[in-house]
Amino acid sequence: MNSHRENNILGLIPARGGSRRVPRKNIKEFLGKPLLFWTIEAARESGVLKRLILNTDDPEIAQIGKDYGVKVPFMRPKELAQDDTPIFSVIKHTVEWLKDKEGFMPEWIILLEPSSPGHRPFHIREAIELIGKRDDIDSLVGISEIPSHYSPFKALKMNEKDMIFRYSDSEPIRNLIHRNQDLSKLYFINSALYAFKTENLFSARPSLWGDRALGYLMDSKYALDIDTLEDWIMAEVKMKRILEEEKSQTAQ
Repeated sequence: MNSHRENNILGLIPARGGSRRVPRKNIKEFLGKPLLFWTIEAARESGVLKRLILNTDDPEIAQIGKDYGVKVPFMRPKELAQDDTPIFSVIKHTVEWLKDKEGFMPEWIILLEPSSPGHRPFHIREAIELIGKRDDIDSLVGISEIPSHYSPFKALKMNEKDMIFRYSDSEPIRNLIHRNQDLSKLYFINSALYAFKTENLFSARPSLWGDRALGYLMDSKYALDIDTLEDWIMAEVKMKRILEEEKSQTAQ
């Protein structure tokens, strides 16, 4: 990868203190460590992020981040730490602060959310490698395949008499695609990894994505998006399996 571009990538971990469904989620113990730890560890062990910072409004989260070796150059303003604060605003504020206070303007930003701890070091390395190879993209998004039985092509709707029909056009269900192997592959954003060109934030139509988003396909076992306590329980089971597989592969 072009070393200039690699040096101009900012790794950003957003972790606010408030969390309604899982209180203190970012520092709640997950497999024996604060949830935040797993994202910091993956980012640091990737070995390709020259600049990695934690963005938080919470002093306890900031201290835990520092204890695990990530820098916290500033505290997030309270007005950017509300339940309805768009992540766009958080990222733009971060970029503007770094430019104004440190004269640093990254070319790309990799966003790693602690609530999606399935991202592993090799995912980050592969994403940065793709960014270095592709000059025709504005963003990169981690995606995973939708299981066939959840495909929208199998979605149904029900009328007031409880009769069911094909969702797309109200046709009888005999017209559904019943065999999974006959369905087109579809994907969902798995929240594990995002990357954006910084210039997207300041374009004529500001956004994170720009016009050309590249899908980075990840095995669905890494799609751990924790929003509820039920998500938490399932994520711990899946993450434990991921770690056991990695340990087994290392031992071979």
